[in-house]
Amino acid sequence: MRKYFHDVVIAMESILANKLKSVLTALGIIFGVASVISMLAIGNGAQQEILEQIKMVGVNNILVTPIVEETEDIDENNGNGPRQRGKFSRGLSLLDAEAIESTIPSVVRISPEIALNSHAVYGGKREPAKLIGVSRDYFELFNLPLESGTVFNEYQEENGLAVCVIGANIKSRFFPDVDPVGKYIKFGHVWLQVIGVIERSNVSVSAFENVGINVYNDNLYVPVKTMLMRYQNRGILRREAPVSAGAGRGRGFFAMRSMISTNPSQNVSSNYHQLDKIVVQVAETEQLAPTAELIGRMLLRRHSDVKDFEVTVPELLLKQQQRTREIFNIVLGAIASISLIVGGIGIMNIMFASVMERIKEIGTRQAIGATRIDIIVQFLSEAVLISVSGGLVGVILGIILSRLITQFADISTIVSFSSVLIAFLVSASVGVIFGYSPAKRASERDPIESLRYE
Repeated sequence: MRKYFHDVVIAMESILANKLKSVLTALGIIFGVASVISMLAIGNGAQQEILEQIKMVGVNNILVTPIVEETEDIDENNGNGPRQRGKFSRGLSLLDAEAIESTIPSVVRISPEIALNSHAVYGGKREPAKLIGVSRDYFELFNLPLESGTVFNEYQEENGLAVCVIGANIKSRFFPDVDPVGKYIKFGHVWLQVIGVIERSNVSVSAFENVGINVYNDNLYVPVKTMLMRYQNRGILRREAPVSAGAGRGRGFFAMRSMISTNPSQNVSSNYHQLDKIVVQVAETEQLAPTAELIGRMLLRRHSDVKDFEVTVPELLLKQQQRTREIFNIVLGAIASISLIVGGIGIMNIMFASVMERIKEIGTRQAIGATRIDIIVQFLSEAVLISVSGGLVGVILGIILSRLITQFADISTIVSFSSVLIAFLVSASVGVIFGYSPAKRASERDPIESLRYE
């Protein structure tokens, strides 16, 4: 190896003697490597975001949501009543959730959900917030660890006690300097005792709320029966539907009064569903599709063949989107890789031109004892040094571009060690592949003809 060190030194001297030409030759490699790294960083960021979102919608979850009419339709027969569909379906109710849990064996966890927007009050501070009625399984369904305290116990859940678990932002706004567990916060007209605080989540999910992801940091959570008894129960307000799950027995006055005082803008007549959502978790991913189909058939039968609900599988939707993004990232990476090939062709052209310019130098070296291998090592080293140095600059530029994309385009990027290594190895390979042909051609020249060349 040491015998070829002198050939490498000659190659380095040649590069330094022609700095501008070497830089221009390396530009294709520089931008090629930078574009590959930045594209892979965008792809890694998108993949990580999807994985976080899959984690946040919960593993193996199925989402059942009601279909709510924007405006109340009028029956054409008499002109003064709700359309026929409203008379036959009670809507999505707590009884549906109980039926799913007791009937379908693949279901391991289930949580009904009712959401209400109003204001939270504590210590003279009043801010808008969102109250969500759920079961204690909800926190396991969506992988929500607690920072402190506990979730609802069975007694609190069954008896609809005025307790709540709050998100990290609620804690920051109302309890910045004290432990909120054990304190009372007022939501609407009801004082709720804080029994737990959810850990902060830093994932941006605003674009994915349609697949069941909530902004957990800004919510308060109460038992679903607490919501039905103390805040709102749309099911009890429908004359044509019976009261569900005992939510309103002896408590209809409180439900009516809470609905009117807490959320007067709610259009009760158009949204007759008692629940806003039912989240179902199955044991295995393979059970998602068949269980979703079974839930759809069962609810359709329970709702008298009225399709006023929708069953979706968020994880499958997100995985489908992930696959689409992976294909898109492969296309972007392939396009970015073309610039590496263009850079390699540029190196080959410059090296061929360099061979023609240095024919006499080649002949002189051969005349004083240089072998063909020496000539190949010299010119190949020159091509590899240009591509490797261009690759190093490209890596730095790619990392900088990734940071700029995150800062100015608000797109998540992750520069992984594997992407940097791949881009660098490809740039070095480009130098070897495209530099070998000019080097071989230089070594094959006749020494006498090279010395005579003008």
